[in-house]
Amino acid sequence: MVSTVTAHLFFFITVNLIPTTPIAEVPVFQGVVGGPGVPQGKSRKRVLPAPHSQKPDPLSEAFGYCNTPNRTEQAWEGHSPVDYKLLSVQVMIRHGDRYPLYSIPKTKRPAIDCTLSSKRNPSHPLMNAFISHMGQGGRGHWESPLGSVARLPNHGACEMGELTQTGIVQHLLNGQVLHQAYKHHNLLPSAWSPRQVWVETTGKSRTLQSGLALLYGFLPDFDWTKLTVRHQWSTLFCGSTCDCPARNKYLEEEQRRQYRLRVADTELERTYADMARTLGLPTRQLRAANPIDSLLCHLCHGLAFPCIPTGEGGVGGCLTTAQFSVIRRQQLGDEVDRRRAGLYHKYAILAMYPYLNRTASKMERVGKGSEAGKRPRSGGEEVFTLSSAHDVTMAPLLSALGLEEARFPRFAARVVFELWKSPPVTQGQSKKKPDKGDKSKAVGGELFIRVLYNGEDVTFHTTFCRPHDRHTGQPLCPLKNFLSFVKRDMFSVVNATSYQEACYKHPG
Repeated sequence: MVSTVTAHLFFFITVNLIPTTPIAEVPVFQGVVGGPGVPQGKSRKRVLPAPHSQKPDPLSEAFGYCNTPNRTEQAWEGHSPVDYKLLSVQVMIRHGDRYPLYSIPKTKRPAIDCTLSSKRNPSHPLMNAFISHMGQGGRGHWESPLGSVARLPNHGACEMGELTQTGIVQHLLNGQVLHQAYKHHNLLPSAWSPRQVWVETTGKSRTLQSGLALLYGFLPDFDWTKLTVRHQWSTLFCGSTCDCPARNKYLEEEQRRQYRLRVADTELERTYADMARTLGLPTRQLRAANPIDSLLCHLCHGLAFPCIPTGEGGVGGCLTTAQFSVIRRQQLGDEVDRRRAGLYHKYAILAMYPYLNRTASKMERVGKGSEAGKRPRSGGEEVFTLSSAHDVTMAPLLSALGLEEARFPRFAARVVFELWKSPPVTQGQSKKKPDKGDKSKAVGGELFIRVLYNGEDVTFHTTFCRPHDRHTGQPLCPLKNFLSFVKRDMFSVVNATSYQEACYKHPG
Protein backbone atom coordinates (compact mmCIF):
# COMPACT_ATOMS: atom_id res chain seq x y z
CA MET A 1 0.00 0.00 0.00
CA VAL A 2 1.12 3.56 -0.60
CA SER A 3 1.41 4.45 3.08
CA THR A 4 3.58 1.39 3.75
CA VAL A 5 5.94 2.05 0.85
CA THR A 6 6.46 5.71 1.63
CA ALA A 7 7.05 5.02 5.30
CA HIS A 8 10.51 3.72 4.37
CA LEU A 9 11.62 7.19 3.27
CA PHE A 10 12.99 8.70 6.44
CA PHE A 11 15.19 11.60 5.53
CA PHE A 12 15.62 15.30 6.13
CA ILE A 13 15.79 18.31 3.81
CA THR A 14 17.72 20.82 5.87
CA VAL A 15 19.42 24.05 4.90
CA ASN A 16 21.16 26.97 6.53
CA LEU A 17 18.83 29.72 7.62
CA ILE A 18 19.11 33.50 7.56
CA PRO A 19 17.29 36.27 9.44
CA THR A 20 14.02 37.67 8.21
CA THR A 21 11.78 40.44 9.46
CA PRO A 22 8.68 39.25 11.32
CA ILE A 23 5.37 40.56 10.00
CA ALA A 24 2.71 39.24 12.34
CA GLU A 25 3.72 37.80 15.65
CA VAL A 26 1.79 35.60 18.04
CA PRO A 27 3.32 35.13 21.49
CA VAL A 28 4.09 31.68 22.79
CA PHE A 29 3.01 30.95 26.34
CA GLN A 30 4.95 28.82 28.84
CA GLY A 31 6.55 26.90 25.99
CA VAL A 32 10.06 26.13 27.15
CA VAL A 33 12.25 23.08 27.29
CA GLY A 34 13.87 22.79 30.66
CA GLY A 35 11.16 24.62 32.56
CA PRO A 36 10.44 28.25 33.39
CA GLY A 37 13.06 30.96 33.32
CA VAL A 38 14.31 30.24 29.79
CA PRO A 39 14.03 33.46 27.75
CA GLN A 40 11.62 33.48 24.84
CA GLY A 41 13.06 34.64 21.53
CA LYS A 42 11.63 35.51 18.17
CA SER A 43 11.66 32.96 15.40
CA ARG A 44 14.23 34.10 12.86
CA LYS A 45 14.30 30.92 10.78
CA ARG A 46 13.84 30.96 7.03
CA VAL A 47 12.48 27.91 5.25
CA LEU A 48 14.63 28.46 2.15
CA PRO A 49 18.42 28.77 2.11
CA ALA A 50 20.51 31.87 1.61
CA PRO A 51 22.75 31.90 -1.46
CA HIS A 52 26.32 30.81 -0.68
CA SER A 53 25.23 29.60 2.77
CA GLN A 54 27.62 27.51 4.82
CA LYS A 55 27.05 23.82 5.41
CA PRO A 56 24.35 23.34 8.06
CA ASP A 57 25.32 22.17 11.51
CA PRO A 58 23.61 18.79 12.08
CA LEU A 59 22.79 19.47 15.73
CA SER A 60 21.35 22.96 15.25
CA GLU A 61 19.28 21.73 12.32
CA ALA A 62 17.89 18.96 14.52
CA PHE A 63 16.74 21.54 17.07
CA GLY A 64 14.97 23.39 14.24
CA TYR A 65 13.21 20.15 13.34
CA CYS A 66 11.94 19.86 16.94
CA ASN A 67 10.09 23.19 16.54
CA THR A 68 9.94 23.66 20.31
CA PRO A 69 7.24 26.27 21.08
CA ASN A 70 9.48 28.67 23.03
CA ARG A 71 9.45 31.69 20.73
CA THR A 72 7.11 34.05 18.95
CA GLU A 73 5.93 32.92 15.53
CA GLN A 74 6.14 35.05 12.42
CA ALA A 75 3.52 34.76 9.71
CA TRP A 76 3.06 36.23 6.24
CA GLU A 77 -0.33 34.58 5.80
CA GLY A 78 -3.14 36.99 4.97
CA HIS A 79 -0.91 39.66 3.38
CA SER A 80 -1.81 41.03 -0.05
CA PRO A 81 -1.99 44.27 -2.04
CA VAL A 82 -4.60 46.75 -0.84
CA ASP A 83 -8.25 45.90 -1.60
CA TYR A 84 -7.56 42.34 -2.76
CA LYS A 85 -10.16 39.90 -1.45
CA LEU A 86 -9.27 36.57 0.16
CA LEU A 87 -11.54 33.86 -1.28
CA SER A 88 -10.22 30.61 0.17
CA VAL A 89 -7.45 29.01 2.23
CA GLN A 90 -6.24 25.42 1.99
CA VAL A 91 -3.81 24.16 4.61
CA MET A 92 -1.76 20.99 4.83
CA ILE A 93 -0.02 20.29 8.14
CA ARG A 94 2.37 17.71 9.44
CA HIS A 95 1.33 16.34 12.83
CA GLY A 96 2.98 17.80 15.89
CA ASP A 97 5.68 16.41 18.15
CA ARG A 98 5.24 12.67 18.73
CA TYR A 99 6.71 9.83 20.73
CA PRO A 100 9.17 7.67 18.74
CA LEU A 101 7.92 5.06 16.31
CA TYR A 102 10.89 2.83 17.17
CA SER A 103 12.67 1.89 20.39
CA ILE A 104 16.38 1.23 20.78
CA PRO A 105 16.89 -2.32 22.10
CA LYS A 106 18.24 -2.68 25.67
CA THR A 107 17.61 1.00 26.49
CA LYS A 108 14.88 2.60 28.57
CA ARG A 109 12.17 4.30 26.58
CA PRO A 110 11.97 8.11 26.95
CA ALA A 111 9.92 9.02 30.04
CA ILE A 112 7.28 11.33 28.57
CA ASP A 113 3.72 11.87 29.82
CA CYS A 114 1.16 11.93 26.99
CA THR A 115 -1.76 13.20 29.03
CA LEU A 116 -2.63 16.90 28.78
CA SER A 117 -2.29 19.39 31.63
CA SER A 118 -2.25 23.18 31.59
CA LYS A 119 0.11 23.02 34.58
CA ARG A 120 2.86 21.26 32.61
CA ASN A 121 5.15 22.97 30.11
CA PRO A 122 4.83 23.67 27.31
CA SER A 123 1.24 24.84 27.67
CA HIS A 124 -1.14 27.34 26.13
CA PRO A 125 -3.93 29.61 27.44
CA LEU A 126 -6.46 27.65 25.36
CA MET A 127 -5.40 24.28 26.77
CA ASN A 128 -8.19 23.77 29.31
CA ALA A 129 -10.89 25.06 26.96
CA PHE A 130 -9.54 22.80 24.20
CA ILE A 131 -9.63 19.73 26.45
CA SER A 132 -13.19 20.54 27.47
CA HIS A 133 -14.31 21.11 23.88
CA MET A 134 -12.85 17.81 22.71
CA GLY A 135 -15.08 16.13 25.28
CA GLN A 136 -18.07 17.23 23.18
CA GLY A 137 -16.72 15.59 20.01
CA GLY A 138 -19.50 13.03 19.96
CA ARG A 139 -21.70 15.75 18.46
CA GLY A 140 -19.49 15.88 15.38
CA HIS A 141 -19.64 13.70 12.28
CA TRP A 142 -16.81 11.21 11.75
CA GLU A 143 -16.04 9.13 8.71
CA SER A 144 -15.14 5.55 9.60
CA PRO A 145 -12.82 4.61 11.27
CA LEU A 146 -12.17 8.04 12.83
CA GLY A 147 -15.06 7.83 15.30
CA SER A 148 -13.15 5.26 17.33
CA VAL A 149 -9.87 7.21 17.39
CA ALA A 150 -9.03 9.12 20.60
CA ARG A 151 -9.50 12.87 20.20
CA LEU A 152 -6.84 13.62 22.83
CA PRO A 153 -3.53 11.97 23.74
CA ASN A 154 -4.32 10.12 26.97
CA HIS A 155 -1.53 7.84 28.18
CA GLY A 156 0.57 8.63 31.24
CA ALA A 157 3.43 6.77 29.58
CA CYS A 158 3.32 7.62 25.87
CA GLU A 159 2.59 4.88 23.39
CA MET A 160 4.69 4.51 20.23
CA GLY A 161 3.93 7.32 17.78
CA GLU A 162 1.53 9.09 20.16
CA LEU A 163 1.13 12.87 19.96
CA THR A 164 2.65 14.66 22.96
CA GLN A 165 1.45 17.76 24.77
CA THR A 166 4.13 19.66 22.86
CA GLY A 167 2.46 18.52 19.62
CA ILE A 168 -0.92 19.82 20.80
CA VAL A 169 0.57 23.19 21.76
CA GLN A 170 2.37 23.48 18.41
CA HIS A 171 -0.93 23.21 16.56
CA LEU A 172 -2.93 25.39 18.94
CA LEU A 173 -0.29 28.00 18.06
CA ASN A 174 -0.59 27.27 14.33
CA GLY A 175 -4.35 27.76 14.56
CA GLN A 176 -3.89 30.95 16.54
CA VAL A 177 -1.46 32.28 13.91
CA LEU A 178 -4.00 31.63 11.13
CA HIS A 179 -6.83 33.11 13.21
CA GLN A 180 -4.86 36.34 13.62
CA ALA A 181 -3.87 36.35 9.94
CA TYR A 182 -7.39 35.94 8.55
CA LYS A 183 -9.74 37.46 11.11
CA HIS A 184 -9.92 40.79 9.25
CA HIS A 185 -10.57 39.16 5.86
CA ASN A 186 -14.03 37.75 6.65
CA LEU A 187 -12.94 34.40 5.27
CA LEU A 188 -15.61 32.56 7.21
CA PRO A 189 -18.90 34.15 8.26
CA SER A 190 -19.82 33.78 11.93
CA ALA A 191 -22.64 31.48 10.86
CA TRP A 192 -20.49 29.33 8.58
CA SER A 193 -22.09 26.33 6.94
CA PRO A 194 -20.87 22.70 7.09
CA ARG A 195 -19.84 22.89 3.43
CA GLN A 196 -17.49 25.83 4.02
CA VAL A 197 -15.08 23.98 6.35
CA TRP A 198 -13.46 20.77 5.12
CA VAL A 199 -11.27 18.73 7.49
CA GLU A 200 -9.50 15.51 6.49
CA THR A 201 -6.92 13.32 8.17
CA THR A 202 -5.25 9.93 8.01
CA GLY A 203 -6.39 7.33 10.52
CA LYS A 204 -3.51 7.90 12.95
CA SER A 205 -4.40 9.50 16.26
CA ARG A 206 -1.49 11.96 15.96
CA THR A 207 -2.84 13.45 12.72
CA LEU A 208 -6.45 13.55 13.93
CA GLN A 209 -5.50 15.23 17.20
CA SER A 210 -3.15 17.69 15.47
CA GLY A 211 -5.90 18.72 13.06
CA LEU A 212 -8.38 19.26 15.89
CA ALA A 213 -5.86 21.36 17.83
CA LEU A 214 -5.20 23.62 14.84
CA LEU A 215 -8.91 23.90 14.09
CA TYR A 216 -9.61 24.91 17.69
CA GLY A 217 -6.89 27.56 17.61
CA PHE A 218 -8.32 28.85 14.33
CA LEU A 219 -12.02 28.58 15.27
CA PRO A 220 -12.25 28.54 19.08
CA ASP A 221 -15.37 26.76 20.37
CA PHE A 222 -16.39 25.75 16.84
CA ASP A 223 -19.82 24.16 16.42
CA TRP A 224 -19.31 20.38 16.43
CA THR A 225 -22.66 19.75 14.75
CA LYS A 226 -21.42 21.51 11.61
CA LEU A 227 -18.16 19.58 11.40
CA THR A 228 -17.48 16.42 9.40
CA VAL A 229 -14.00 14.94 9.78
CA ARG A 230 -13.11 12.92 6.67
CA HIS A 231 -10.75 9.97 6.46
CA GLN A 232 -7.86 9.65 3.98
CA TRP A 233 -6.68 6.04 3.86
CA SER A 234 -3.40 6.90 2.11
CA THR A 235 -0.66 9.14 3.47
CA LEU A 236 -0.54 10.66 -0.04
CA PHE A 237 -4.15 11.88 0.19
CA CYS A 238 -4.74 10.43 -3.24
CA GLY A 239 -8.32 9.24 -2.63
CA SER A 240 -9.60 7.07 -5.47
CA THR A 241 -6.69 7.85 -7.83
CA CYS A 242 -3.82 6.22 -5.93
CA ASP A 243 -2.98 3.55 -8.47
CA CYS A 244 0.18 4.63 -10.30
CA PRO A 245 2.78 1.94 -11.13
CA ALA A 246 5.39 4.44 -12.37
CA ARG A 247 5.29 6.32 -9.06
CA ASN A 248 6.16 3.16 -7.16
CA LYS A 249 9.05 2.40 -9.57
CA TYR A 250 10.54 5.86 -9.05
CA LEU A 251 10.27 5.35 -5.30
CA GLU A 252 12.03 1.98 -5.48
CA GLU A 253 14.84 3.52 -7.55
CA GLU A 254 15.15 6.36 -5.04
CA GLN A 255 15.40 3.91 -2.16
CA ARG A 256 18.17 2.00 -3.98
CA ARG A 257 20.03 5.30 -4.47
CA GLN A 258 19.70 6.03 -0.74
CA TYR A 259 20.98 2.58 0.18
CA ARG A 260 24.03 2.81 -2.10
CA LEU A 261 25.00 6.20 -0.67
CA ARG A 262 24.52 5.03 2.90
CA VAL A 263 26.61 1.86 2.67
CA ALA A 264 29.42 3.80 0.97
CA ASP A 265 29.73 6.12 3.99
CA THR A 266 32.53 4.58 6.06
CA GLU A 267 32.18 7.09 8.93
CA LEU A 268 28.51 6.21 9.24
CA GLU A 269 29.34 2.48 9.27
CA ARG A 270 31.93 2.98 12.03
CA THR A 271 29.45 5.01 14.06
CA TYR A 272 26.74 2.37 13.90
CA ALA A 273 29.31 -0.27 14.86
CA ASP A 274 30.43 1.80 17.88
CA MET A 275 26.85 2.33 19.00
CA ALA A 276 26.09 -1.38 18.61
CA ARG A 277 29.22 -2.28 20.62
CA THR A 278 28.10 0.02 23.44
CA LEU A 279 24.70 -1.65 23.60
CA GLY A 280 25.88 -5.20 22.95
CA LEU A 281 23.81 -5.57 19.77
CA PRO A 282 24.51 -6.79 16.25
CA THR A 283 24.99 -3.72 14.05
CA ARG A 284 22.21 -4.90 11.75
CA GLN A 285 19.74 -5.03 14.65
CA LEU A 286 20.63 -1.50 15.72
CA ARG A 287 20.17 -0.18 12.17
CA ALA A 288 16.74 -1.84 11.96
CA ALA A 289 15.73 -0.01 15.16
CA ASN A 290 16.25 3.33 13.38
CA PRO A 291 17.97 4.89 16.43
CA ILE A 292 17.81 8.44 15.04
CA ASP A 293 14.04 8.47 15.64
CA SER A 294 14.38 7.80 19.37
CA LEU A 295 17.43 10.06 19.73
CA LEU A 296 15.52 12.95 18.15
CA CYS A 297 12.83 12.50 20.78
CA HIS A 298 15.44 12.72 23.53
CA LEU A 299 16.90 15.84 21.94
CA CYS A 300 13.55 17.56 21.42
CA HIS A 301 12.47 16.92 25.02
CA GLY A 302 15.75 17.83 26.68
CA LEU A 303 16.42 14.26 27.83
CA ALA A 304 19.84 12.67 28.20
CA PHE A 305 20.72 10.14 25.52
CA PRO A 306 20.26 6.47 26.53
CA CYS A 307 22.88 4.69 28.63
CA ILE A 308 23.34 1.08 29.69
CA PRO A 309 25.57 -0.39 32.41
CA THR A 310 28.49 -2.67 31.65
CA GLY A 311 27.97 -6.39 31.83
CA GLU A 312 24.88 -6.60 29.62
CA GLY A 313 26.63 -7.97 26.59
CA GLY A 314 28.14 -4.64 25.54
CA VAL A 315 30.93 -2.38 26.71
CA GLY A 316 28.34 -0.13 28.34
CA GLY A 317 28.13 3.64 28.44
CA CYS A 318 25.95 6.21 26.70
CA LEU A 319 25.07 7.03 23.14
CA THR A 320 26.49 10.45 22.28
CA THR A 321 25.61 13.64 20.44
CA ALA A 322 28.71 13.06 18.30
CA GLN A 323 27.22 9.78 17.06
CA PHE A 324 23.87 11.47 16.54
CA SER A 325 25.57 14.22 14.51
CA VAL A 326 27.25 11.70 12.21
CA ILE A 327 23.90 10.13 11.33
CA ARG A 328 22.36 13.56 10.78
CA ARG A 329 25.35 14.65 8.69
CA GLN A 330 24.83 11.67 6.40
CA GLN A 331 21.14 12.51 6.05
CA LEU A 332 22.00 16.08 5.07
CA GLY A 333 24.45 14.84 2.47
CA ASP A 334 21.82 12.46 1.18
CA GLU A 335 19.55 15.40 0.45
CA VAL A 336 22.16 16.99 -1.80
CA ASP A 337 22.58 13.74 -3.72
CA ARG A 338 18.82 13.26 -3.88
CA ARG A 339 18.34 16.59 -5.64
CA ARG A 340 21.16 15.73 -8.05
CA ALA A 341 19.64 12.35 -8.96
CA GLY A 342 16.12 13.72 -9.52
CA LEU A 343 14.36 10.41 -8.87
CA TYR A 344 12.54 11.64 -5.80
CA HIS A 345 11.23 14.68 -7.65
CA LYS A 346 9.70 12.42 -10.30
CA TYR A 347 8.16 10.28 -7.57
CA ALA A 348 6.83 13.42 -5.86
CA ILE A 349 5.18 14.75 -9.02
CA LEU A 350 3.14 11.56 -9.40
CA ALA A 351 2.58 11.11 -5.67
CA MET A 352 1.08 14.56 -5.12
CA TYR A 353 -0.82 15.11 -8.36
CA PRO A 354 -4.14 13.87 -6.87
CA TYR A 355 -3.88 16.26 -3.92
CA LEU A 356 -2.76 19.19 -6.07
CA ASN A 357 -5.51 18.49 -8.58
CA ARG A 358 -8.12 18.62 -5.81
CA THR A 359 -6.57 21.84 -4.52
CA ALA A 360 -6.68 23.42 -7.98
CA SER A 361 -10.26 22.26 -8.59
CA LYS A 362 -11.43 23.79 -5.31
CA MET A 363 -9.77 27.08 -6.17
CA GLU A 364 -11.28 27.09 -9.63
CA ARG A 365 -14.74 26.38 -8.21
CA VAL A 366 -14.46 29.10 -5.57
CA GLY A 367 -13.15 31.56 -8.15
CA LYS A 368 -16.04 30.91 -10.51
CA GLY A 369 -18.50 31.21 -7.65
CA SER A 370 -17.15 34.68 -6.87
CA GLU A 371 -17.94 36.08 -10.33
CA ALA A 372 -20.30 39.04 -10.41
CA GLY A 373 -23.89 38.02 -11.02
CA LYS A 374 -23.14 34.38 -10.22
CA ARG A 375 -25.80 32.69 -8.11
CA PRO A 376 -24.16 31.47 -4.88
CA ARG A 377 -23.99 27.72 -4.39
CA SER A 378 -26.35 26.44 -1.73
CA GLY A 379 -24.40 26.21 1.53
CA GLY A 380 -21.47 28.11 0.07
CA GLU A 381 -18.11 26.91 -1.22
CA GLU A 382 -15.26 25.22 0.66
CA VAL A 383 -13.36 28.29 1.79
CA PHE A 384 -11.24 26.63 4.50
CA THR A 385 -9.70 23.20 3.97
CA LEU A 386 -7.45 21.48 6.50
CA SER A 387 -5.50 18.32 5.63
CA SER A 388 -3.68 16.78 8.60
CA ALA A 389 -0.84 14.60 7.35
CA HIS A 390 2.68 13.22 7.81
CA ASP A 391 6.25 14.02 6.77
CA VAL A 392 5.87 11.48 3.94
CA THR A 393 2.96 13.61 2.69
CA MET A 394 4.45 17.05 3.01
CA ALA A 395 7.97 16.25 1.76
CA PRO A 396 6.76 15.14 -1.69
CA LEU A 397 4.33 18.08 -1.77
CA LEU A 398 7.22 20.52 -1.36
CA SER A 399 9.23 18.71 -4.03
CA ALA A 400 6.30 18.60 -6.46
CA LEU A 401 5.84 22.36 -6.07
CA GLY A 402 9.49 22.88 -6.99
CA LEU A 403 10.54 23.81 -3.44
CA GLU A 404 13.44 21.39 -3.52
CA GLU A 405 15.59 23.55 -1.25
CA ALA A 406 12.98 23.86 1.48
CA ARG A 407 13.69 22.51 4.94
CA PHE A 408 12.37 19.02 5.59
CA PRO A 409 8.95 19.32 7.30
CA ARG A 410 9.56 19.87 10.99
CA PHE A 411 7.00 18.82 13.57
CA ALA A 412 3.80 20.86 13.03
CA ALA A 413 4.98 22.24 9.67
CA ARG A 414 2.31 23.92 7.53
CA VAL A 415 1.84 24.62 3.82
CA VAL A 416 -0.85 27.17 2.98
CA PHE A 417 -2.51 27.89 -0.37
CA GLU A 418 -4.37 31.21 -0.52
CA LEU A 419 -6.73 32.29 -3.29
CA TRP A 420 -7.04 36.05 -3.85
CA LYS A 421 -9.14 38.24 -6.15
CA SER A 422 -8.05 41.66 -7.35
CA PRO A 423 -10.47 44.57 -6.79
CA PRO A 424 -13.04 45.32 -9.49
CA VAL A 425 -12.26 48.06 -11.98
CA THR A 426 -13.60 51.42 -10.89
CA GLN A 427 -16.24 53.28 -12.86
CA GLY A 428 -14.78 54.74 -16.01
CA GLN A 429 -11.85 52.32 -16.14
CA SER A 430 -11.55 50.03 -19.13
CA LYS A 431 -11.58 46.31 -18.37
CA LYS A 432 -9.43 45.48 -21.36
CA LYS A 433 -6.11 43.82 -20.62
CA PRO A 434 -3.11 46.18 -20.47
CA ASP A 435 -0.80 46.37 -23.45
CA LYS A 436 2.47 44.51 -23.36
CA GLY A 437 4.90 46.44 -21.22
CA ASP A 438 2.11 48.37 -19.49
CA LYS A 439 2.99 48.69 -15.78
CA SER A 440 -0.55 49.60 -14.70
CA LYS A 441 -2.54 47.61 -12.20
CA ALA A 442 -3.87 44.15 -12.96
CA VAL A 443 -7.23 43.80 -14.65
CA GLY A 444 -10.04 43.92 -12.07
CA GLY A 445 -11.49 40.70 -10.71
CA GLU A 446 -8.53 38.45 -11.59
CA LEU A 447 -7.55 35.46 -9.45
CA PHE A 448 -4.18 34.94 -7.80
CA ILE A 449 -2.47 32.30 -5.67
CA ARG A 450 -0.05 32.55 -2.76
CA VAL A 451 1.87 29.58 -1.35
CA LEU A 452 3.37 29.79 2.13
CA TYR A 453 5.56 27.37 4.06
CA ASN A 454 5.78 27.78 7.84
CA GLY A 455 4.60 31.36 7.50
CA GLU A 456 7.01 32.42 4.75
CA ASP A 457 5.78 33.37 1.29
CA VAL A 458 7.48 30.93 -1.11
CA THR A 459 5.17 31.55 -4.08
CA PHE A 460 7.91 32.85 -6.37
CA HIS A 461 10.13 29.88 -5.57
CA THR A 462 7.57 27.42 -6.95
CA THR A 463 8.00 25.93 -10.42
CA PHE A 464 4.85 27.58 -11.76
CA CYS A 465 5.54 31.10 -10.45
CA ARG A 466 9.32 31.31 -10.54
CA PRO A 467 9.34 32.88 -14.05
CA HIS A 468 6.58 35.40 -13.20
CA ASP A 469 7.71 39.04 -13.03
CA ARG A 470 6.20 40.24 -9.78
CA HIS A 471 7.36 43.79 -10.47
CA THR A 472 4.80 44.23 -13.23
CA GLY A 473 1.24 45.32 -12.54
CA GLN A 474 0.60 41.83 -11.08
CA PRO A 475 2.45 41.59 -7.74
CA LEU A 476 0.86 38.20 -7.03
CA CYS A 477 1.07 34.98 -9.03
CA PRO A 478 -1.88 34.43 -11.42
CA LEU A 479 -3.99 31.38 -10.54
CA LYS A 480 -3.88 30.35 -14.20
CA ASN A 481 -0.15 29.56 -13.76
CA PHE A 482 -1.01 27.03 -11.06
CA LEU A 483 -3.90 25.55 -13.03
CA SER A 484 -1.72 25.05 -16.12
CA PHE A 485 0.97 23.47 -13.97
CA VAL A 486 -1.41 20.95 -12.41
CA LYS A 487 -3.31 20.12 -15.59
CA ARG A 488 -0.30 19.60 -17.84
CA ASP A 489 3.04 21.29 -17.19
CA MET A 490 4.05 19.33 -14.07
CA PHE A 491 4.25 16.10 -16.09
CA SER A 492 6.99 17.38 -18.41
CA VAL A 493 9.64 16.17 -15.93
CA VAL A 494 8.47 12.58 -16.61
CA ASN A 495 8.04 13.18 -20.36
CA ALA A 496 4.25 12.99 -20.25
CA THR A 497 1.28 15.32 -20.62
CA SER A 498 -1.18 13.72 -18.19
CA TYR A 499 -1.30 11.73 -14.95
CA GLN A 500 -2.68 8.70 -16.74
CA GLU A 501 0.10 8.71 -19.32
CA ALA A 502 2.79 9.32 -16.71
CA CYS A 503 1.58 6.52 -14.43
CA TYR A 504 1.23 3.77 -17.01
CA LYS A 505 4.27 4.25 -19.19
CA HIS A 506 7.67 2.93 -18.17
CA PRO A 507 9.62 5.53 -16.17
CA GLY A 508 12.27 7.19 -18.28
